[in-house]
Amino acid sequence: MGRAYFISDLHLGASYLANDKINREKTVCNFLESIADDADSLYLVGDILDYWFEYRNVVPRGYIRFFGTLARLADRGIKITWMIGNHDIWIFDYLPREIGMRVIDGELIEEILGSRFYITHGDGCGKRTLGFRFIRSVFRNRFCQKIYSGIHPRWTIPFALSWSSHSRKADHSYAEPIIEPEKDSYVRFAIDYNTTHANEKVSRFVFGHRHIVLDYTTPDGSEVIILGDWINHFTYGVFDGKTFELCKYNGKMILNA
Repeated sequence: MGRAYFISDLHLGASYLANDKINREKTVCNFLESIADDADSLYLVGDILDYWFEYRNVVPRGYIRFFGTLARLADRGIKITWMIGNHDIWIFDYLPREIGMRVIDGELIEEILGSRFYITHGDGCGKRTLGFRFIRSVFRNRFCQKIYSGIHPRWTIPFALSWSSHSRKADHSYAEPIIEPEKDSYVRFAIDYNTTHANEKVSRFVFGHRHIVLDYTTPDGSEVIILGDWINHFTYGVFDGKTFELCKYNGKMILNA
C-alpha cells in the first residue's frame, strides 16, 4: 500500500519572491520525483500557482517542468487532487484534462488509507475580514469570470501579479505563529465540525493558506494539520495509513519538520 502526500502554498510564478522562480520550481519537481515510487496519492492543497487563469483557447505560459512532472506521476497511476486556493482559483478544464487529475473547489471529505480526512485550502475557514469575503465571492462569481476573460491577457496577467504582490505585503497576519493552538480558528473549526457531525467524525483536518506549520491533537483525538509552504519552510505531509507526519524537504534530504 502506498502513501498519501500533501503539499500547499507553492506560489509558483510569484513575482514578489526574491528566490529564483525556476530553481524553486525545480526543487518542487525533484521532491515530486522522489515520492513517485511509494506514493498512492498526492493532494495539492491550494495556492500551488500564484496566479492562473484559463481562457477558452489560451493558458498562461510557464510551469512546464511542474506540469510535466505531475503528468508523469498521473501516468504512473498516482491519484492527484488539486484543491483550489485563493490564488489558483481559475482552473477550469485544461489542467484536469491534460494532466489527468481532479480539481476540488471548497472542501473534500474522504477516506484515505482507512482514515477519514477533511481537506481544504483554508481561505474559507476561520476568521475572515469583510473585504476578504467580498473579494473571494467576486473571484468565484461565474459572471465576473466571464467579464474578466474578455480582457486581453497582456492586461490581466500583470494586473493579477501586481495585485498578488500588493496583497501579500499588506497582509500583516501572514505566517503569524500560533501561540495558543487550542484557541486557533482552524482548531476551533475542527472541534466544532466534529461536534456537529458526531456520527461522521473526521480523524484528520488538513489546511494550507496560512504558511505556518502545525500538527495539533484536539481533545477528541483528531489532528489539525497546517502544511506550511514552499517559500520558507519547504514542508509536506505524508500519511501511511497509521500516522501523519509533517516533514521538510531540503534538496535531496528529507527530514522531520
